[in-house]
Amino acid sequence: MKKAIHYINQFFAGIGGEELADHKPEIREGLVGPSLALNSVLDGEVTHTIICGDNFMGSNTEEAVKLILGFLEDKEFDIFIAGPAFQAGRYGVACGTIAKAVKEKFNVPVLTSMNEENPGVEMFKKDMHIFKGGKSAAKLRDDVKVMADFANKLLMGEKTGSADEEGFFPRGIRAQVWLENGPIASKRGVDMLIKKLNDEEYISELPIPELDRVEIASPIMDLSKANIALITTGGIVPVNNPDRIQSASATRWGRYDISNDDRLQSGVYKTIHAGFDPAAADADPNVVMPVDAMKAYLKEGKFGKLHKYFYSTVGTGTTQAEAMRMGKEIVEKLREDNVDGVIMTAT
Repeated sequence: MKKAIHYINQFFAGIGGEELADHKPEIREGLVGPSLALNSVLDGEVTHTIICGDNFMGSNTEEAVKLILGFLEDKEFDIFIAGPAFQAGRYGVACGTIAKAVKEKFNVPVLTSMNEENPGVEMFKKDMHIFKGGKSAAKLRDDVKVMADFANKLLMGEKTGSADEEGFFPRGIRAQVWLENGPIASKRGVDMLIKKLNDEEYISELPIPELDRVEIASPIMDLSKANIALITTGGIVPVNNPDRIQSASATRWGRYDISNDDRLQSGVYKTIHAGFDPAAADADPNVVMPVDAMKAYLKEGKFGKLHKYFYSTVGTGTTQAEAMRMGKEIVEKLREDNVDGVIMTAT
């Protein structure tokens, strides 16, 4: 029987949430959490489950990868499956990081699943099959089934289809396909051209991806005269959250006057971000929104002016479309106030 090893984070292992996101890697024999669902639809056996806290993987990547690869040294397995990670950014990056390392070390197929908004997609889609998943764990069984269907083909040596046919994100690989029947290429090309000339719908056989590139801004030539603003996706807001910014999947942003503050005071400001443990940021909001450091640099003359407002929203789960909209709205305000540069802080 073919053997698989499954990777999940501390939350899906039932260990805990953010308070235990620093959980060190461990390996357990048998099934844990989502491994049960995976094992039920896999033409093979999930023999071991690897668990690692998202923060540990993100903050101690080299150590985490080394430990996990060590766990696998004496294990027999035919495929490695991570997740699904849904829209959880740190989980997606963790799944991609360890899956890539396993592929390079052991030369076995690796699979994972993420929502299209997960940053792990862009980071790792060229390195492995990443299947298009749901936004939340409500889609766990569906996402696991899609991964397992493809895994079964690999395990059984069956022919696999294209990204569109199988449901994974395109990897930038073009494969030549010979049609068993149908019109020859020249006729298909002419037919597409006629449809295009007549403004009719057609599907290209060689799609060209649209690249959303942002031009690099010109450097600030004289910092001594520059007006610098602070922006964060870390959810730092006044304690009453006057703009009702959501703690996840944000659609709102706020700006707050710091012209008379040398630092952000605990109890006056806090974080409403749902993607990390808020204890440190609530105790000292400056660890996310460094007003204290910027005011100190201002007094030292390292730049000309600190913009009177800082801007804040929440990044976790926020869609690319909403992020772009909010970014454009904030830029309008920055231009009105003649801001020369921005320091963007995350978490």
